[in-house]
Amino acid sequence: MTKTQDYTKMFQDMMANFPMDMSIAQDAFKNQAALGEKMSKVALQAADKSAEISTKWTKETLSKMGDVATAKDEATDYTKAMTDFASAQAELAAENMAAFAEVAKKVQAETVELMMAAGKEMGEEAQAAVKKATDEVSKAAKKATSK
Repeated sequence: MTKTQDYTKMFQDMMANFPMDMSIAQDAFKNQAALGEKMSKVALQAADKSAEISTKWTKETLSKMGDVATAKDEATDYTKAMTDFASAQAELAAENMAAFAEVAKKVQAETVELMMAAGKEMGEEAQAAVKKATDEVSKAAKKATSK
């Protein structure tokens, strides 16, 4: 019968010879998850506000449709009702588009703020990792030269 190699054990032994600080990877994962959570919160708030604006706009449009849908005595009354409705819709559209623009502006500002904070944090982490690696290399070099 042939003997099989335990590749898992062999790989673990090999990796044990390469000291690695997995806390850096864990911290990066945690930071990425936190950033994702914050970005999701911004997106969900924007979606909620947009749905609110859309619902309000729809309700206002439907309430104005009542005037257009009622029977009129004179033919000119239909024209007036349609003109009034079109005018009200133009006004509503301007108001609601401005509200959507405010939501977009807020999302943009919050996203830029989050990305700037994340960039600053990543820079600080990279600087700390480089300093730690430099210190370890210096210690190893001193140790090697002292022998």
